[in-house]
This record gives sequence, structure tokens and C-alpha cells, in this order.
Amino acid sequence: MTTSPPSGRMAADTKAALLSRMRQTGAPAAAPAERHYDTAFSTLPGFEQLKLMRAATGAFGIPSPFFRSHDGRAGATSIIDGKEVINFASYDYLGLNGAPEVLAAAREGVEAFGCSVSASRVVAGERGFHREFEQELAALYGADDAIVYVSGHAANVATISTLVGPRDVVFHDELMHNSAIVGAQLSRAHRRWFPHNDLDALETLLAAERGNFGRALIVVEGNYSMDGDTADLARLVELKRRFGAWLMVDEAHSLGVLGARGHGLFEKTGVDPKAVDIWMGTLSKTLASCGGYIAGAQDLVDYLKLSAPGFVYSVGLSAPATLSALSALRLLQREPERVARLQANTARFIAGAQAAGLDTGQAEGYAIVPVIVGDSLKAAVLSNRMLERGVNVLPIIHPAVPNKAARLRFFVTSEHTQEQIDATIAILTQELNETGAFIQRLASSGLGDMLESAAELGKV
Repeated sequence: MTTSPPSGRMAADTKAALLSRMRQTGAPAAAPAERHYDTAFSTLPGFEQLKLMRAATGAFGIPSPFFRSHDGRAGATSIIDGKEVINFASYDYLGLNGAPEVLAAAREGVEAFGCSVSASRVVAGERGFHREFEQELAALYGADDAIVYVSGHAANVATISTLVGPRDVVFHDELMHNSAIVGAQLSRAHRRWFPHNDLDALETLLAAERGNFGRALIVVEGNYSMDGDTADLARLVELKRRFGAWLMVDEAHSLGVLGARGHGLFEKTGVDPKAVDIWMGTLSKTLASCGGYIAGAQDLVDYLKLSAPGFVYSVGLSAPATLSALSALRLLQREPERVARLQANTARFIAGAQAAGLDTGQAEGYAIVPVIVGDSLKAAVLSNRMLERGVNVLPIIHPAVPNKAARLRFFVTSEHTQEQIDATIAILTQELNETGAFIQRLASSGLGDMLESAAELGKV
């Protein structure tokens, strides 16, 4: 019979063998090979694809249409490289960015409070203009209160990631803005998307999956920034009530644009704004500033002010940014004729474009007009050719949209003239035809193969 050594003691033969090995002389054991960690930024996903695309377009003398430098305030017109151009690349939908009252409010804010409030509102205290602005935003939506963030993107990220968690689910339109998608990802909630504006599909998803989760959040945009079409708010409200979900509407491109007075999607659709749980918007479009806001129930706002990282751990909105936005909000409500001009200008643009045989997609006539041209290269080349003819309009290309749905995206404002709109459509029609022939010549010279290789690389 074999007996085991006492607990905690080493067997004699095991101990002898160990001592023998320890007494052996010779070269020490080789150290393990040092592991190499690649810290080059060029190893980031997609970098090789970016480099190849730049090389391909550079070889054929096609400049990037992005990061164009403006020499002053960009509104219905702008100055690029010392040349005045008609500008369709500005969110200044109602021309308030240059309104004397708005500029004066910003100057007065700087003189009275400086350029920054220098710390979080939680630890550094409120300024009276913060609460004044939030209360007037809340009143617009018939809400109890509002909270203002220093960034529109951060407003979505911080709010969504604070309100839902791993046991919850977010249902969102497939064309939802990146900020909402990132917020949902960071929340670790389950995420379900539905085809753009397909509320039958949303209903099917809700029926199949709502019961599997704790809280549910439905997120849509009021006016979609890529296509210029709007959401069916009445049905969304019915669905969120039936399935016990919160409804969040992103009004970034709706405020100042939708409804007879520019109050947004609820005014356009005739739905009581109190039926929506969470109203979100930005200050960088109609309100001529920078930042974002959430409006809703008092409990919602109180919770976000003490829990949302993008508010608690971020500096408060500066005086010039807050007071210029407050001034713009008051002008919006006092001068609804600006909204009427914007809507008339957009309707003229769409009618003229369609009469010329251009594809404006699903645009409904509210400030945003895509002209779909096909592949990404064609959109980039066309944008450059338009600038040479005195029109600044930017392309939207893959992966922001499917490659064959690349487009030029026109942001129409209340300040564009009829002559500018008509001239732009005439130039676009002519340049679109000539660009098609130019792209064919480039393809035959090898650029098409190079770009296809870059696209394939991006799939790896």
C-alpha cells in the first residue's frame, strides 16, 4: 500500500530530485522571446484602404472635396480661396448665424461672463442664462424642463448610454445618426434596427422582442439628414404606448425647418409634443451656436443632470454659445416668415431638380435635398467641378451611404435667392452630364481598378 506524504510536506524523493537539478551547473535557461507590439497608427483598421484611395485619386489629379477652407462666415454664400461662391454646405437654415441680435448677444455674453464658465455646472454652479435657456427650450416642447450639453453628439451619447443598460433594448431606424448608435453601443443594451421609416417592420420587431427585455427605447430622427424625409410621429407614439417603450426624437435638422413656425416634427404632424418622452436637438443648425439639448419630464432632466457623464463631467456651455442660441430661439419664434422662405426655397429646388431629370430621392422639401448620382468617385469629381463653377456642395460617399447611392447633399436656407437656386440646378445638370463622360475616361485608364482594389481591401 502506498501512503501519501503528510499534508504541506514534500516527499523525500521529490525533494532530492529538485535539489539535484538546482545544483546542476551550465548556461542559464534562455529568457522567453520578447514579444513585439505594433504601435504604429498605420495598422489601424481601414488605414491601408484610405492610403490606396488617396494614391489612386492623387495619381489622376482629383483633389479631395473635404476640409475646404472658408474665409469668413458661411451662409447662403461664402468665400473659398478668395472667390465668392453659392453655398449649399451650411446648416444655417434660417440665416440666424449672422443676425445682428444673435451677434450682439454673443458679444454681451463674452463681456459679462468671459469665454468660458471654466468648469462643470455641477461643481462650479449655475449661471442664470443656463436656466433661462433651458426653460425656454422646454416651453417650446411643452415639456417640464430641459438640459443643455456642450455638444450635440455628446447629448445623444450621454443620454442614451445613461438611460438604458445591458438588460434593455434600443430600437432605431437604420439611418439613425452616428451619435445615437454610439450611445446605444456604449450602453451595452441590445440593439435592433429597422429599415428606414418602415414602421411595419418596427411593429414586427416590437411584437417579437419587446417582452425579452427590461426597458425599451425607440430612437428616430424628425428630419433625416441624408435623405430629407420625415418620421410618422403619430404612429410612433401609438407603437411606443402599445409596447411600453420610451420614444426619443432627434430634432437636429427639424427645429426651424418643420412646421409652419419651425417648431419641429410635432408641429408638422399635429401631435401633442408631450406624447414624446425625450426630445433631443442641437444648437449648431438653426440656433447658430454649438451644443445639444434634451427636453422632457422633470424626472428625466433631474436624473440626467446628476447621472449623464457628458453633463456631469463636462464643462458647462459658455456664455456666448448659450446667449447666441437663446437669441436665435427667440428670433425663430418671432419671425416665422424665415421658415416660410426656407420651405418655399426648398420646394423650388426640388421642383427644378426633378424637372431637370435629377434624382432627389425621398426628399420632402424641408431644407435637405440629396441629388443621387451613383458611385462615390462620380460624386467627389462632381463636387469639385461644381466648386469650379461657383457652387459649394459636398458629396456624401461610401461608407456613409451605399456606394451606388452616393450623392451631393444640398442644404437650402431661407437666405438663398431664387436666382441662386435656378442657376445651381442649371450648372448641376450640365456638370453631371460632363462628369459621367469624364468618369468613363478615368475608368478606362485604370483608376476604376485601383479604387475597386481599395474597396475590396476595406472588406478584409
